[in-house]
Amino acid sequence: MNVHDWLANLPFSDPESNCRIIEVSFNQGSRKDFYRNNTLNFFEKGDIIAVEGVSGFDVGTVSITGELVRLQLKKKGVKETSPDIKKVLRLATDSDIIKWKETKLREKEVLVRARAIARQLKVELKMGEVEIQADGRKATFFYIADERVDFRELIRVYASEFKVKVEMKQIGARQEAGKIGGIGSCGRELCCSTWLTDFKSVNTNAARYQNLSINQTKLSGQCGRLKCCLNYELDTYMDALQHFPDDADVIEVAKGRAFLIKKDIFRNLMWYSMPDSTKHYPLSIESVIKIKEQNKLGIKPDTLETVEIISGKPKEVEPEFVDVVGQISLKSLEKNTKKRRDSERRANTGANRPVSRNQQRTGENQPARGQRNQQPKTNQNNPNRPPQNKKSPQVQKPRGPRPNTNNRNQPPKKEE
Repeated sequence: MNVHDWLANLPFSDPESNCRIIEVSFNQGSRKDFYRNNTLNFFEKGDIIAVEGVSGFDVGTVSITGELVRLQLKKKGVKETSPDIKKVLRLATDSDIIKWKETKLREKEVLVRARAIARQLKVELKMGEVEIQADGRKATFFYIADERVDFRELIRVYASEFKVKVEMKQIGARQEAGKIGGIGSCGRELCCSTWLTDFKSVNTNAARYQNLSINQTKLSGQCGRLKCCLNYELDTYMDALQHFPDDADVIEVAKGRAFLIKKDIFRNLMWYSMPDSTKHYPLSIESVIKIKEQNKLGIKPDTLETVEIISGKPKEVEPEFVDVVGQISLKSLEKNTKKRRDSERRANTGANRPVSRNQQRTGENQPARGQRNQQPKTNQNNPNRPPQNKKSPQVQKPRGPRPNTNNRNQPPKKEE
């Protein structure tokens, strides 16, 4: 986990009193250990250093320095002057880092081969992780087993197969989940893989005190055990439950017995149910204590004095319907709409006009009255010629009697 050193800028009058021990993390923080810095170098958080290992050296990353390390030593019960604390060798060189990366790439292949060998030898264990020292001389195998395992033959095979010094470490399911890592149901990284170092036992009573449903799938974490976060708020619930009566699981009324269902510490209410109905009755702590005192005297109250519960959520007000049509008037839009309607009306009246007798003879539609003067007259033979002036109106001659065309071929009649 990324730890903030809030004591880094704290001034000291005596520089010799500074803590000479630093905390180094290995394998991306899955393992941490303390080392004594006897060199003249001053290391900061994030530096890659070479430390003393088993018959060799190992490479890790500095996680905590300064006075904050003393608090960690006090928390884990390690003395600062302990001779078991190993030493820091030097700042890691390029060759150390290259060799360290090569051994890290080898760990996956060793883990797959180690699982296959354990299956061939029929050893009842689950190999969780393999950590190889930076110089490649030692390998630590972390395994999970329900019972005691005899792995003497397995160690001999591992030593001859991988050419390293073998160390076997048994871990639990919670430690395995911390080494593998993952995302919890809360959406954050697992506590066991970030900041949680010691694992406390968790039982179902923690869920009962917090009024949680005993659902194994919801209460279990990635490791298959109960979630560690069930203990985080347990002390707060235990302090709040001290005000509730202990012997109030069953109370008697005139209708029968009422059984306790749950305790609401936020509202200081106790919920009861009757065997002849499915309704739940919320009672205050004072009323429950009063009924218990009456039951001791042999008195059974007629009814339960329930408390009216007001929901904390505000009621949603439905918006009323408002007719906004016609309330907003834009004169410019109205004028444009009126002009468009007038032009459409004129076009429709011109299209529906009756056709004259001359138009029916020629089969041509004469232009509308407003469009006659707009069309210029041109000569049919020469269209580029300007239009001629209008001719003067001709005087119509009076017409005589129309001859009879029916007797045209007959001879004229003689006069008598």
